[in-house]
Amino acid sequence: MRTPNETARAEACDDGAHEATGCEVVGRRGFLRDGLAALAAVALVTGGAGPLGALPLDAMPWTTGIGTRRDARTVSYPVPAADGVTIDATNEVILVRWQGEVHAFNLSCPHQRTALRWQEAAGIFRCPKHKSRYQPTGAFIDGKATRNMDRFRVRKEGGQVVVELDAFIKSDVDAAGWAAASVKV
Repeated sequence: MRTPNETARAEACDDGAHEATGCEVVGRRGFLRDGLAALAAVALVTGGAGPLGALPLDAMPWTTGIGTRRDARTVSYPVPAADGVTIDATNEVILVRWQGEVHAFNLSCPHQRTALRWQEAAGIFRCPKHKSRYQPTGAFIDGKATRNMDRFRVRKEGGQVVVELDAFIKSDVDAAGWAAASVKV
């Protein structure tokens, strides 16, 4: 229950008499700061599964931990036996065997870093956030992105494909490096 003074002050604040009554006015920056702080706290408490239902990458329904970490910069995978896509969320790698070549892609869309999804029936990758679409080779088809999927350097060692995680190749920065980032199988 409010006292008469508290009620009068609240009504004055509602009427816009901020300076005269000492009402606190939160500006746009303060509102955004406080809102982002609250979202960060929710993400910290929920382990990243924030209020909008976003899941951390290791909780997504993909294969995890299938690659063998060789060191901090590389991970190796068995050479895929047939054309297809393997998504390793733990290492944030998409491994694709397509038409006699193996490519390794960064799991994130190059537009705004949202985890890409493989749509088996359509034979394409799709970004769930802005609907960019990519061929199995990583080539951009359409959508908000402005370039191909980012590739990792790969090499074949015996029956393994070794993916170098320390840097990925952007097609708009290094077109020749991007085109060469594959191995024949």
